[in-house]
Amino acid sequence: MPDPIDFYFDFSSSYGYFASTKIDELAARYGRRVNWNPILLGVVYKIDHELEVLTLPLKGPYVVRDIARSARFHGIAYKHPSRFPIPTVAPARAFYWANERDPALARKLARSLYHAYFVQDRDISSRDITADVAAAVGLNRDEVLAALNDAAIKNMLRQK
Repeated sequence: MPDPIDFYFDFSSSYGYFASTKIDELAARYGRRVNWNPILLGVVYKIDHELEVLTLPLKGPYVVRDIARSARFHGIAYKHPSRFPIPTVAPARAFYWANERDPALARKLARSLYHAYFVQDRDISSRDITADVAAAVGLNRDEVLAALNDAAIKNMLRQK
């Protein structure tokens, strides 16, 4: 079997959300599987000394329009969140915890978290909302909340 595709994404990235709706189907078409890897783009931006794109004159408003246009083009449900971007530590940790138990369920969680944020306008940076979304896909809410503080789970996110 060919090497898997490493899919790195941030739960606050609309383009990551769009890709998450297509990546598994695309990989299957070519006989490949996908390794899903949440990362923290805010950390990447700090390391690269990038400015937050939405704060840039002209470019920020353009990006917001491009996101909506991209969603329409791909036929993906999208509502620009009232708080954007957000820190995504809680959803990323929840994903890694779920992925250790059941990768298919972790992907379902990722898609549900994206839907909660980019369609329902729920602030998934909240530990409680992340845990609520996890419970809705069949994970134990209390275990998810405990996992968000687990040193091993924190370390998984640091390694990406």
